[in-house]
Amino acid sequence: MLSAVVSSARERGEEAVVVTFWPHPRTVLQQDAREFRILTSLEEKKALLAAAGIDRVEVLPFTRAFAAMTAEAYLQLLRDKYDASLVVMGYDNRIGSDRLTIDALTGAFESRKPSSLRSSSHPTSLLAVGPLPFTWPRAAMASGDPNASVISSTKIRKALTEGRVEEANGMLGYRYGLYGAVVAGNQLGRTMGFPTANMQLYEPLKLVPANGVYAVEAEVLGTTYKGMCNIGMRPTVGGATRTIETHILDFDQDIYGLPLRIRFLRRIRDERKFPSLEALRKQLMLDALNCKK
Repeated sequence: MLSAVVSSARERGEEAVVVTFWPHPRTVLQQDAREFRILTSLEEKKALLAAAGIDRVEVLPFTRAFAAMTAEAYLQLLRDKYDASLVVMGYDNRIGSDRLTIDALTGAFESRKPSSLRSSSHPTSLLAVGPLPFTWPRAAMASGDPNASVISSTKIRKALTEGRVEEANGMLGYRYGLYGAVVAGNQLGRTMGFPTANMQLYEPLKLVPANGVYAVEAEVLGTTYKGMCNIGMRPTVGGATRTIETHILDFDQDIYGLPLRIRFLRRIRDERKFPSLEALRKQLMLDALNCKK
């Protein structure tokens, strides 16, 4: 969709604009709002859109009143507010309170545009973009479902919550990451030779992958390092809360309070309880070797 927006804008000599919403519509409209987690924060989304060639990002506040707007009213808003000459939609997007698809809109909207659209020097038109198939081996169509290989945010969320970060990365087209501030922990890792940076996320609604140990990239102080990240409850030491702890390989600086970004490469193993701290230390040594590999 973004490629279609950018290429169309370049051909027309116009701006490539993305209109998005905040907060996420599901946090406003659905009963699972407390459990729902997002794949990108608003700032991450803006950065990704800019990298894709988008010239401008417009953020509309999403409320229940806004959600009551019909598809035609919403398209009229895009025309009036942003002078939209072309609206690009996904093949299965539904917009407006009447939840119209591109097929319904093409028939209804194109045939009876409001006068302001008809009189424009470049009338608003619609363009549909088809599904993007996913060729990752584990997404093969073994189930016989014709949509089994089609990328969706639901499938990405499921892969992450099950720890399948490589598969999620393949669908996303980039390495999934977390971004937050380094906060003080109990410093137990330092006593075992594996000091960790405990992360407090800047966006609390960000989806955190399944508990376990991961090979990651760690970006701090303007440099990217290799690292290993443990997500979980720290059962060996009787942890009571879920934490995100990253040991940055070949790094020894005080970074408390500084921003840290990690990107997931591969899941190394499940989190588990060890019989002693010495057994845990030996496992961490193996984990570090696996992460380096």
